[in-house]
Amino acid sequence: MKNILSDSGEFSQPLVSVVIPAYNEARRLPQTLARVDSYFQAQTYTTEILVVDDGSSDETAQLVEAFAQTHPRVRLIQNDHRGKGYTVRTGMLAARGHIILFSDADLSTPIQDIEKLLPWFEHGYEIVIGSREGMGARRIQEPFYRHFMGRVFNAIVQLLTVRGIQDTQCGFKAFRDDAAREVFTRMQLYGDSAKTIRGGMVTAFDVEVLFIGHKMGYRIKEVPVHWRYGTETKVNPLKDSYRNFRDVVMVRWNDARGLYHTTPAAPAPQAKRAESK
Repeated sequence: MKNILSDSGEFSQPLVSVVIPAYNEARRLPQTLARVDSYFQAQTYTTEILVVDDGSSDETAQLVEAFAQTHPRVRLIQNDHRGKGYTVRTGMLAARGHIILFSDADLSTPIQDIEKLLPWFEHGYEIVIGSREGMGARRIQEPFYRHFMGRVFNAIVQLLTVRGIQDTQCGFKAFRDDAAREVFTRMQLYGDSAKTIRGGMVTAFDVEVLFIGHKMGYRIKEVPVHWRYGTETKVNPLKDSYRNFRDVVMVRWNDARGLYHTTPAAPAPQAKRAESK
């Protein structure tokens, strides 16, 4: 594969798109956008930043619109409130970059860690994911019980669905554009049929995404990153653990029913109420 960084000028599309899902992030998002935009302003390759608002009830969308007025690399997409999986999917299918990364709105993994992921695309990987496990990874201020819950969940994931990946849940994953389209159009749990919800909802959509990617034969590289535990986490240990376990079982059930077919995917749906700035 070509050196994607040195050849970025050959692409009419941005080299990198960053998708940031946001639900009621009015307090944290302005600082996040400033950091991400400032970082990419200093890079030599072309970029875009897509914020996908998950039907927020606060001023999230208005703040992004205001920021985009003076920062042209930023775009806003507004969804109904259907949860993070559907929100990420919307952004991944609307992004125009050659490499598409989704990152949590709190930047629990710092944006500069994208430089740890990008070189692996030059080695033929189609999916490169941040990992909080392995040599070089750092977990900062994470409570022991959360780490323990994560390891138990990963054991279940490896038993039932995605083997060989130590951390499926880190919210810092990059895809080559064709792989993103093929994978995210096949999502079943939080795809086109996702229903509107109330409140926050933590899910195992990452497991479904990686399962589809592996099933389609894409090469997946797990790269250790730094990750800081957020004190404003929306995770409910009991409710979300049950939902995540259910999602893993449903991925296996959907596969048994042949829902993750590997024929060419249908055209990506148009993003709802997308606004370009």
